[in-house]
Amino acid sequence: MEAGAAQVEEQKRAAAVRALDFVRPGMVIGLGTGSTARYFIDALATRVRAGLRIRAVVTSRESHHQAEAGGIELVDDLDQPLDLAVDGADEIDPRLNCIKGRGGALLREKIVAHASQRFLLIADESKLVDRLGRSPVPIEVLPFLWRMTGRSIESLGGRPTLRMAGLEPFRTDNQNLVLDSAFPRVDEQLAAMLETIPGVLEHGIFLGMARTAVIGGAGGAIRMMGALA
Repeated sequence: MEAGAAQVEEQKRAAAVRALDFVRPGMVIGLGTGSTARYFIDALATRVRAGLRIRAVVTSRESHHQAEAGGIELVDDLDQPLDLAVDGADEIDPRLNCIKGRGGALLREKIVAHASQRFLLIADESKLVDRLGRSPVPIEVLPFLWRMTGRSIESLGGRPTLRMAGLEPFRTDNQNLVLDSAFPRVDEQLAAMLETIPGVLEHGIFLGMARTAVIGGAGGAIRMMGALA
């Protein structure tokens, strides 16, 4: 691993470990998906093996396998909000709006974030942006007539491309497709317009959902953004 990549991984790990400060015994915690979330699941599993009692809801098969192997008790359904959801992000702006979905679990991640009393972002400092839109917006779509759905996305100024897994289209855990689309501007209006397109199941624009972000920086420094209590 090159030095720059190693430093990024250390920043991710540092943010994930610091996020444990928000965990309390008895909580029900939403576990995200992706490289930074994996560090948090590992750190949480270590605490569980040391005696911490929590339960968790996972957002993907990948996170399910990791959490289960780590001894974390998993639940499939709840009749009350989760206490905390912890997940990474592809971009985070100063208001803690973010773009998510590079791991392909955006639909379940948004459900879990919305169902949680507190949504906590963890990331390395490269994910901080002044304005959303540097990276494409992942959009989960039904396979049925997906090209027509893509044309509707184009009508909003998007440039959607079908995500591939080798020679085959990438499939989410829900067996849907993902269109990754750049846009001239990523904002509340775009998010609202995407939600009106038949065939679009969810998009990776998370607005006004996160309360706190833990950002790993150079030399192990941690930057806290948003509400701490």
